[in-house]
Amino acid sequence: MNARDKNLSGLSRRQLLQAGVAGLTLAVTAQGKVWAATPAEAKKYGADSMPGGTVDDPLVFVSIADSGVVTIIAHRVEMGTGVRTSLPMVVADEMEAKWDMVQVQQAEANEARYGNQNVDGSRSMRHFFMPMRRVGAAARQMLEAAAAAQWGVPVAQVKAVQHEVVHSASGRRLGYGALAQAAAKLAVPPESQRRLKKESEFRYIGKSQVRMVDLEAIGKGQAKYGMDQHMPGMVYAVVARPGVLGVKLRSFNGDKAMQVPGVLKLVEIPMYQGAPAFSPLGGVAVVARNTWAAMQGRKALELTWEDSPHTQYDSASYRQTLEKAARAPGKSVRNEGDVAAVWDKAKPAQRITAEYYIPTLAHASMEPPVATALVKDGECNIWTSSQDPQTALNYVAKALGLPPEKVKVQCGLLGGGFGRKSKCDYVVEAALVAKAMPGTPVKLVWTREDDIQHDYYHAVAVEHLEAAIGKKGLPDSWLHRTVSPTISSLFDPNAQGESPMELGMGAINMPYRIPNVRIETGNVPAHSRIGWFRSVYNIPHAFATQCFIAELAHHAGKDHKQYALDLIGPARKLNPEKALADAWNYSEDPERYPYDTGRLRDVIEAATRGAGWGRKRPKGRGLGLAFSYSFVTYAATVVEVEVDDKGQVKVLAVDMALDCGPQVNPERIRSQMEGSAVMGIGIALMSEISFDKGQCRQSNFHDYEVLRHNASPPVIRTHLVNNHLMTPPGGVGEPPLPPVAPAVCNAIFAATGVRVRDLPVRQVKRS
Repeated sequence: MNARDKNLSGLSRRQLLQAGVAGLTLAVTAQGKVWAATPAEAKKYGADSMPGGTVDDPLVFVSIADSGVVTIIAHRVEMGTGVRTSLPMVVADEMEAKWDMVQVQQAEANEARYGNQNVDGSRSMRHFFMPMRRVGAAARQMLEAAAAAQWGVPVAQVKAVQHEVVHSASGRRLGYGALAQAAAKLAVPPESQRRLKKESEFRYIGKSQVRMVDLEAIGKGQAKYGMDQHMPGMVYAVVARPGVLGVKLRSFNGDKAMQVPGVLKLVEIPMYQGAPAFSPLGGVAVVARNTWAAMQGRKALELTWEDSPHTQYDSASYRQTLEKAARAPGKSVRNEGDVAAVWDKAKPAQRITAEYYIPTLAHASMEPPVATALVKDGECNIWTSSQDPQTALNYVAKALGLPPEKVKVQCGLLGGGFGRKSKCDYVVEAALVAKAMPGTPVKLVWTREDDIQHDYYHAVAVEHLEAAIGKKGLPDSWLHRTVSPTISSLFDPNAQGESPMELGMGAINMPYRIPNVRIETGNVPAHSRIGWFRSVYNIPHAFATQCFIAELAHHAGKDHKQYALDLIGPARKLNPEKALADAWNYSEDPERYPYDTGRLRDVIEAATRGAGWGRKRPKGRGLGLAFSYSFVTYAATVVEVEVDDKGQVKVLAVDMALDCGPQVNPERIRSQMEGSAVMGIGIALMSEISFDKGQCRQSNFHDYEVLRHNASPPVIRTHLVNNHLMTPPGGVGEPPLPPVAPAVCNAIFAATGVRVRDLPVRQVKRS
């Protein structure tokens, strides 16, 4: 056990790490380490707080064939962030492997072996940058040690250089393939003895020179997504699900469905018990020889449903419920000074109140949920697109009554996820249908209508803010009351009020220099499945707070950018737990990840500089600014819009600045920023889910609108700030999104004088 092992000896969720040797490759045998928790163990942060933690053993992640081809395991799935390229790239850089001699292999679900595999929360590089560096460094040193032993020279005289180990004195060289067998027999260097490269020695990290490993296949239509799974004898299934949360199937008649040509079988899917969690909603699966026959069979089903407490759910009346809660005192979650007293003393002209509404949103990934399952001889094999394959494995094992080791989950590329595909209800559905047809592979497909109408939605929210303005135009008090159904309702149907995690997404952890601060949350029930969505509660919190700051700046007669910088104050590092009442901080150590207002100021400066802030603009055009801190990354966005005489909004340009710490793969960072710009503009201008009698009104892209190509901004400029490898890495996939919608709305005000407080905008209504 090395020094790091001893420091992590309390990690009870690490059950087994396996490592070893096989054949002529660096591969795996069964060795293991087990940690037991102690009552006095310290609080765990980052990857150590996640199931599976991290693994940095090269014998788990790296194998070398005698041809010299290096295979690196990608233990986290690809859904557009580039993680299937970036993490193996880090390994290859540290081990001095030629990238054209590297192939990437996708891992199956096995967190005991690979560490945490849940691609959620912008954690992949944040948690695995250093472990993957250590993997590569250890592999390099083992190859060097094997060469030194073969030549009978001190290891200090040899060095790995681009897929070879070179003896400096004699010039002798050995390729990696020739050394693999001997290297595999050596002990893995403990962490304290692993020699990481200096920043100046990097070949790939930070260079934007490595293309995505699947890019060519994607471009040629050859990449394999979950929907692309095909097997001999495969049948197809769709499910008739209840349209309202909590509705139970009373009875069904499938006679007409079975008469549809190609329909083979009907399988009843049991409804979840208690809270929905990630289990199926229930219903009836129709199995057929093709998806068309399955869908026609589903239409022919005669279904009788029971009632549910959610049957009366209506978006318009629920908004009134949210507004009522937002206008009444709520549960205090941060309280400094005396907000009420300052408010009472303030003159009416000094009191500013605003309320913001953000509707329910659907993920609407381009690839709807899909899973293929085969149950045979007491085992279940799954092929799917899942952000969290280990959780899918666990749920399938429980649903089928199988030991976890009898279930295998393999993932293809994900055609988008945004948080939806970390919930495995669709995988469980496929497994249950396959259980009813042992020996036959079953592909269970969700249509676009299924996806939109049975989503784990991004929660609707009302945000109420009040500020009492002081002599210099800055607020002396700040009240933020945030009201939204909570994700906790997935696991406790009676849960109400935003959780500490949700409040830590831009509500409770505001860093502004305001002497009197009060943050509250109101209790409202959930009437649909609520799930995490790209950037989660940062979206409503940033929309409200960033629009409100713009309103305060206008009230004070000051430039928005300068007002924001004055409100933030000078550069300083704040302990999130001690200074901001945020004990969560994205699960990161508050000492290692303080809230750095200097970095926030820097991204504001970068975005406004890129956009030419302060320049004169033609009539009908405006610039809007917004900024946020999310997933321990700092982001700012400036949007330029044009609003015509009919109130139609056209986004002309977007400038986005991001400080995520080390920029491991800048090309992928920029692509995530650009994708966030498009998604954020869609959220601002057109996307909305609504409910009537408990059922989602929208069904496809004709009525759940996302931003189309002709409405996308012709110019998106990305600005990467503060690339320091010694800075702990932040997230990338989610942080660029929250500032986009408020920046759009602030730009609309600058162009028209019309203040936007409700999303989506669709059309600016001039008075």
